[in-house]
Amino acid sequence: MGHWFSRNILEPGKLPMLLALTSFVLTFLVTRTVTRLIRAGKGPFRNVSSGGLHIHHVVPGVVLAVLGGFGAVASGRHGLGAAAFAVVFGIGAGLVLDEFALILHLDDVYWSEEGRKSVEVVVLTAALVLLPLSGFSPLGVDDVTDEERQDRVGFLLTLALNFLFILVALVKGKLRMALLGVFVPFVAIVGAVRLARPGSWWWRRLYHRRPRARARGTVRAYRHDRRWTRVRRRVQDLIGGFQERVPGRGPGSS
Repeated sequence: MGHWFSRNILEPGKLPMLLALTSFVLTFLVTRTVTRLIRAGKGPFRNVSSGGLHIHHVVPGVVLAVLGGFGAVASGRHGLGAAAFAVVFGIGAGLVLDEFALILHLDDVYWSEEGRKSVEVVVLTAALVLLPLSGFSPLGVDDVTDEERQDRVGFLLTLALNFLFILVALVKGKLRMALLGVFVPFVAIVGAVRLARPGSWWWRRLYHRRPRARARGTVRAYRHDRRWTRVRRRVQDLIGGFQERVPGRGPGSS
């Protein structure tokens, strides 16, 4: 185990990334636990206010993320400084993304339906960071042999083609598939060849004179959402602690 850790984490300089991911996940879990206790009126925790102004934890999160980010850039990938700044950045990122929905909507939607986006973004971020940490490299660079590296034209064409699939998946409204395609080559082709989701740029621009495609896309999106929304909501409830709002209580976000 020690040899594996040294060869795959320490030598490639991935220790700061591992520390950042660990502190990011732990900060999110601790923050959610504290806010749930505040919402339930249990424990010693209370909302932070100054002069009647409620201070959301995204505020210290931004400060820590900026401090940790600049410090990590200045420290490189090795040494105690890089590890320390990675932890600071992970804590800041955890606090910021826990209130991603607040930033998106410019409103305190922490416990509302819109607030579920924060949990989804945190899980997606952790999964995407885990991919390169476990050996995947963006656009599959690690999968290129020495002979293939010499063929620059073919390599660049492969990158361009994969980027094209990612772009098409994005404009078709397949955000998760596009993000996964950045780290796992050609996964985005699944989102690129399938019908666009209702409301996406592709849907509005290219389906306005194709009623059959609009009908098929609507039905497919409905079936997909009906199949996976319930599962996704259960996971979000388990991780984020969503439940019916307690009458008379505030949002409970610190």
